[in-house]
Amino acid sequence: MQSLDVCKRTSGKIWHRKPTPSTDNGLMVSITNSQSGPLSQNGRSIRFLHTSFDNTGDCFIAGDHQGNIFLFDLNKNRFALTQKCGHPCTALAYNLRRKTEFLVGLSDYSLKCFDTDTKEMVAWMKGHESAISSISVHASGRYALTTSFDVAQLWDLDTFQRKRKLNIKEDVGIVQVFFLPLSNTIITGFKDDTIFGWESDTLNCKYQLPVPPGKSPHYKAYAPTRDGRLLAAGGRSRFIHLWDLDTHRLLRIIELPIKVTTVKQLVFLPDNFDAGASQTLGVLSQDGIIRFININTCKLLFDVGGVENRINNVTVSPGGRYLVAIMEDGSLHVYNLHTMSDELSKPPAPLVKVVTNNKMSETMSTERSSILKKNRSMSAPARGKENREESDIEKELPETLNAERLKAILKGYGEYPAKYRMFIWRSILRLPENHTAYAALVDKGTHPAYAKIHEDYPVKSRKLLRILQRILSALAHWSPIFGETQYLPVLAFPFVKLFQNNHLVCFEILATFMVNWGEHWFEYFPNPPINILAMIENVLAHHDKYLLQHFVKYGVTSQIYAWPLLETLFSEVLTRDEWLMLFDNVFTNHPSFLLMVVVAYAMSARGPLMQCVELDDFRYFYHHRNAVDVRRVIKEAYRLMEATPEDIHPRGSLEDFRPLTVGQYPVFNKYPKFIVDYQVQERERIRQEELDYMRQRQVSLEMQKETVKRQQEEEAWYRQQQLLLEAEEKRRHMIQTEEQKLVDQRKRLYAMNREVKLKELQLLDAARRKFLHFQKQQRESELKRLDDEVQRKALLRDQETETALEEAEIRNLELQLQKKMFEQELFRDFATAGQQLRTEQDMHRKQAELEERIQQRLRDAERERQVEIRKQLQENLAKAAQQNIEAWAQNEFEYRRRVEDLERETKSVQLSKTNSQNRQLEREVHDLMLQCQEKRERDVEDKQEELEEQKQQATKADKRRLEFVEDEARNAQEHGKSMTEDVLYATRKQRLGQSYLNNTSQSSAWNTLQTSTDPESSVSLERSSRTFDKQELALLNEVRRLRQKLAIENRNKKPPVNYDST
Repeated sequence: MQSLDVCKRTSGKIWHRKPTPSTDNGLMVSITNSQSGPLSQNGRSIRFLHTSFDNTGDCFIAGDHQGNIFLFDLNKNRFALTQKCGHPCTALAYNLRRKTEFLVGLSDYSLKCFDTDTKEMVAWMKGHESAISSISVHASGRYALTTSFDVAQLWDLDTFQRKRKLNIKEDVGIVQVFFLPLSNTIITGFKDDTIFGWESDTLNCKYQLPVPPGKSPHYKAYAPTRDGRLLAAGGRSRFIHLWDLDTHRLLRIIELPIKVTTVKQLVFLPDNFDAGASQTLGVLSQDGIIRFININTCKLLFDVGGVENRINNVTVSPGGRYLVAIMEDGSLHVYNLHTMSDELSKPPAPLVKVVTNNKMSETMSTERSSILKKNRSMSAPARGKENREESDIEKELPETLNAERLKAILKGYGEYPAKYRMFIWRSILRLPENHTAYAALVDKGTHPAYAKIHEDYPVKSRKLLRILQRILSALAHWSPIFGETQYLPVLAFPFVKLFQNNHLVCFEILATFMVNWGEHWFEYFPNPPINILAMIENVLAHHDKYLLQHFVKYGVTSQIYAWPLLETLFSEVLTRDEWLMLFDNVFTNHPSFLLMVVVAYAMSARGPLMQCVELDDFRYFYHHRNAVDVRRVIKEAYRLMEATPEDIHPRGSLEDFRPLTVGQYPVFNKYPKFIVDYQVQERERIRQEELDYMRQRQVSLEMQKETVKRQQEEEAWYRQQQLLLEAEEKRRHMIQTEEQKLVDQRKRLYAMNREVKLKELQLLDAARRKFLHFQKQQRESELKRLDDEVQRKALLRDQETETALEEAEIRNLELQLQKKMFEQELFRDFATAGQQLRTEQDMHRKQAELEERIQQRLRDAERERQVEIRKQLQENLAKAAQQNIEAWAQNEFEYRRRVEDLERETKSVQLSKTNSQNRQLEREVHDLMLQCQEKRERDVEDKQEELEEQKQQATKADKRRLEFVEDEARNAQEHGKSMTEDVLYATRKQRLGQSYLNNTSQSSAWNTLQTSTDPESSVSLERSSRTFDKQELALLNEVRRLRQKLAIENRNKKPPVNYDST
């Protein structure tokens, strides 16, 4: 069994050597379609779904799950990718009237027609609303039936238009619709087990088969015989119903084995001798095994498939020779059914029966029996070890064969059964089987003319080459002309290949052919047989003068269109089966029939030959296989045999068939003897001269070899001595060279080490310079950043100072304004006593607003202080990180820059002193600020307590109120001084506290003024207010002076390297 993988291939051979299927399973080739994936080497397999044979039975198409349609030609051993449909196929049909076209039903519910030659789409037919399950083509090839679940449609394949449509009820589905062979009847099978017959032209119902009684069979598969008289139906049971379509009755019920529960497919095998009444039925069951049963005897002939790889569906060729099965794994298996069983294509029993065990039959005879005895004496039984298989077959056949019956078989089937062909040929040719004579010819050995046949004809099989050489040598020893015939190996090779296991029969068939069909071929040797070619040309001129004129016009002689076919016996232009079919007819008819076949071949190929205009095209046509139907050629040859006039008929020039003589073979000398003898003599003379030349050459070569050998020995000794001296000198020179190389290598090594060290130092120096440059840039950027920070802080301080001064001035203006307002209100209160109550309410409201403003200012001051502290901490952290980086860099490269560190150390000492002074000054300032802050907080607390006491003792004496106002004024002066020292951190807070204090003192003074009515109180209050104004102006001037002084010192002073976290 051979295998084929069509993965990513568009064409190629099906097998590399001719398959020889065994009788066990008959499997010829297994075909797969794998697709390599990105993660696995083998990839996945693309499943084949459906197959279909053409009318010849040698080609079939197969469609896979991706919509690829492949064409497999088993006769030409070729396959090709004909179409890519893009959708999985659901049904196929390849038996159309135009042999290159096929129908395919796709999963998109469409029906398409393609051409295998042009690979183009011919038609696109739509109309189904569900997937097409089957396609049936009429015997004429003009109509096609497509079946889906709910509808069946009839198509005209000439116009590709829909003619009729069969609609059904929703609850009744269609199982299958198909044409009956050799009739115009359409069979429809429904899911309710009803079977109807319809007239295809009018679509009138012809009959309905009755539903069998009992349990419903649930038909799923139907199969008609080739003559359309029987119909087999099976379904979900192990019973098959055989219907007689002539009487419309159930003919027989076949019960299958118990293991079968469901019938998936039925198919009848055609037979060569049953005239269409097929007797062998193939049943594919649910277990994936197809069983072939004789429907008459109910005998199981053989089965195909197994449970390990089940069969999904099968297709049988029209001739019944091949079976294509689609397996469960998606592969195709091609089987040869003729090797599976002896019951297939078995000829019918003979008509003549011999009466046995009766003494009277010995004395009674008829004319028919005398003919049988005569024929029996002409046919000898097969003998020898090589003929054991054929002798077993002969026991099953009658001892003689009648020529008329054989011609009737040829006329009906076109060929003999392959199983009995060899026996029939031997009987027709009446081979004598002269074992002694043939052994004498073989014992003479290989003929000189064929001693080097392997050089001219390189046959792949060595066994076949030896057989060919032996038989050709026997023919050459029988007649010298066969040793000079150049085309004899080509002529004999088909017979040698066919009878390679029976050399005697092969030799005698060739000898018989030469005596009868080739007796006049050598009359004009070494030229082609002009007399034979003239006969062919005369017949062609009589039956097709236009074709002959076309040949003459372009210089095509009979040596081009006739002689190549004769000298190769059509083996170059026909396949094996076609060649066997042709010679079935050639051996059965008169020798002139072969010449008629040559003429018929040309006339059958008249179309392409009339299109040829080049001489090379004609030569190519007659030396290669062409699309010519051999059955048509044979039929045309028979017509020529009957229609050719007697005056030009080759039958008048050729003798009738004469078998070989028994015992010894006849003399074959119908050739120009002097030419052949001359060639033989010349060949012998040349051979002797070649032998003498070879002998002398051999002696000369031996002497020359001896002389050359001695010279070589002497030269070898001198050469050896010279080599020893040269080797010694070479060794010395090598030692000196190696020593010098070692010294030079050491020098180069020292130089390389020195260069490496210098380069390393250079790299280190470059790295140091690069790091110093980088450090310098870092320092410069850090200094620049510090300068920017110092400038920014100085600017902030100036801005804060100016803001404080502006706020102080604004505060002074507010105080003056309040003072004037208080005075106005005081005088207004003195004038209008009735407004005291309203004024008191206004004062309480203003007091509440003032307290709210004070709280808001306190919150703002606290928020600003936190932002300032956070900002200071971030700066300290950044500076600390920079110091860590600098410290690491200094420790890493300290040993390389000690000299530089000395200078830097001096500067660092000075800078550290400055930093220490700055830090000390900052600490002092910080301490002072903290003290001021604490003092201010204590003052605020005291003021709040005093305020509460003042509120509680509001009704006390005016004297105590005046003293409280004076104390508050002194506290206000001290509070102003503290605000000057704490400008950076609590300016806003101090201002809020001072304003609160002033408001309190004013409110106290206002209360005092309200309670006091004597003039002394008013005079003391006015004096106190003037004193307070003077002190306030002095305080503001002092604050302005101190802030200017601090700003100047900060501009002139360098910033410190490190700052405290505070």
